[in-house]
Amino acid sequence: MFDPKKVKKDFPIFSRKINGKALVYLDNASTSQKPKSVINALTNYYETFNSNTHRGIHTMSEEATAAYEDTREHVMKFINANLPKEIIFTRNTTEAINLVAYSWGEENIKSGDEIIVSAIEHHSNLVPWQELCRRKNATLKIIPIKKDLTLDLSAYEKLLSKKTKLVSISAMSNVLGYMPDLNKIIKSAHKVGSIVLVDGAQSVAHMKTDVKKLDCDFLAFSSHKMLGPTGVGVLYGKFEILSNMNPFMFGGDMVKSVEQHKAYWNDLPWKFEAGTPNIADVIAFDAALTYLDKIGLENIHKYDQKLLKYAVSKFSKYEKDGVSLILPTFKSSTSRSSSTTSNSSSSTFDSSVTSSILSFSIKGIHPHDIAQIFNDEGVAIRSGYHCSQPLIEHLNLSSTARMSFYFYNTEADIDRAEIALKRTLKLFKN
Repeated sequence: MFDPKKVKKDFPIFSRKINGKALVYLDNASTSQKPKSVINALTNYYETFNSNTHRGIHTMSEEATAAYEDTREHVMKFINANLPKEIIFTRNTTEAINLVAYSWGEENIKSGDEIIVSAIEHHSNLVPWQELCRRKNATLKIIPIKKDLTLDLSAYEKLLSKKTKLVSISAMSNVLGYMPDLNKIIKSAHKVGSIVLVDGAQSVAHMKTDVKKLDCDFLAFSSHKMLGPTGVGVLYGKFEILSNMNPFMFGGDMVKSVEQHKAYWNDLPWKFEAGTPNIADVIAFDAALTYLDKIGLENIHKYDQKLLKYAVSKFSKYEKDGVSLILPTFKSSTSRSSSTTSNSSSSTFDSSVTSSILSFSIKGIHPHDIAQIFNDEGVAIRSGYHCSQPLIEHLNLSSTARMSFYFYNTEADIDRAEIALKRTLKLFKN
């Protein structure tokens, strides 16, 4: 098991002070910090072999191409895909999902077809399907959320039909930290002939993801949430499905040959990577994957849950002051007025379906004010809709404050957050 105090020394940003206080970074669901090895990899590319990929035959171009394609192979191994050709580089998770919506959706969704998403989705895994359904006169169905803030999988089974062509589901909610039963969801979808896209933006950085075991048809995720640079996303797709998809961006490098009035597409994966790619950041992403391999995703997942339990134990003490924790599957020894909040420090939750994210609200205090006071204490958290407006509104909230953890966080960081919480309550409740 790694030592989080030692690990934190690998991240230069933690030498920074915010408002005269040592930085406590609890906004990892938005983006993660970067270790020195990733920063060095980025600098090394620009200082030693900065060049375009694939078409050049000079030394630096060949070095850049090799490093770029090495990252693709590393991603393949990281998620246990079958082939490097199944790994498409995009700008982010959002672009990866939109690629499927256009390249697969335009060809395969017809009038009267049905697409299923869930009530916990990020806008990036909702709006593309809304728009596809609008364009194709298809129907979008939503898996509802239960009072315990888990998905109603019994209702999901009833939504499935022979008309279901796609199920697109988040592996981890960026508001609740909730992880639905993907195995069950995918198996049920495949029984009716539907394909499945998994939005792994929050999950891939925190736990082992095996696309073979999941048997998902697509998986989308981003480098920047898993120690890597911004501007790099990944779309995994099964080879046979990708092979039958047309590209949705056209131009350099995605063509094999071009005539005056016709073009012939390149092989996988390059037919989906039009133009000069984000070479430097893809190469640096390889260093991020190497770092995560060293730490171990199993260790990260266990540690995430330990931190979450500690945070819940700290923040649940302030229920009497109007603090509500927004977590699924709370089990309490006392009755509760709301399914979204704990009302005693004896409350527990099922950590097997929750990880690394703790959203909360304080009665009478806007989350933006909470985040500002936390920032005054050097603690970085997120506030707002978190790009999940339908879910937040379902919770009858205007927005929430959110802490999100990673393996370089410590219990001392959460203690600092508790100090910020006390200051918030003191300022607004007196």
